[in-house]
Amino acid sequence: MSLLTTYNLTVRHGARVTLDHASLTVEPGEFVGLIGPNGAGKSTLLRAALGLIAAEGDSSLAKLSPAQRAKAVAWLPQAREIAWPVRVAHLVSLAQNEREDAPEVLAALARMDLTALADRKATGLSGGEQARVLIARALAQDTPLLLADEPTAGLDPAHQIACMETFSGIAKDGRAVVASLHDLGLAARHCTRLVVIHAGRIVADGPPRHVLTEALLSEVFSIRCYISDAAEGLVVQPLGHITQGSA
Repeated sequence: MSLLTTYNLTVRHGARVTLDHASLTVEPGEFVGLIGPNGAGKSTLLRAALGLIAAEGDSSLAKLSPAQRAKAVAWLPQAREIAWPVRVAHLVSLAQNEREDAPEVLAALARMDLTALADRKATGLSGGEQARVLIARALAQDTPLLLADEPTAGLDPAHQIACMETFSGIAKDGRAVVASLHDLGLAARHCTRLVVIHAGRIVADGPPRHVLTEALLSEVFSIRCYISDAAEGLVVQPLGHITQGSA
């Protein structure tokens, strides 16, 4: 059974179309990376799929009641703010209004390397630490599907990798993750599938080895990349920007 299905999802801002007939199906076991340049429509697709913004077309999640949606999907928005000086463990436990020692809460804290910070006030942490706390809260919701908008933004390299490994593990356990990402190397190595959005349209969808081609990276991102199918996984390393009119 699909965890998310969108059909011809379209978002307009006046005369401007910011998401153009996006059709997508997400199955259990998938870690889907949404990639594309700034302003391509990645965040718009996630928010429209959740029913957070007005859209034409259909989304299986948007049709659900708020209570049903909370059980079906966890949402990690791009804008992250912790307003109240509550303890880290308490903030994470709010995902399900569980006790702080509930298995889901303890597992989420451990996955995001926060166990040692559990008794700290969340507002006293660094920006990267706060980002990990909010990821942990989404994990503690323990839903079949997680939608995350730029989850690795603000994290140091070690925690970026740990976050991606966590999401990959969730998918291997039979759930699914859809995350918008800017690091093509992380996306290539950890995602089972990449969906490329350009100018509001889905222009490629498939395994990283099939999607990340020199032609696509040039057309969509205006970059040259080194691409290697190494033993440890697909390696994608940007080499330079392609300016308009250059060869």
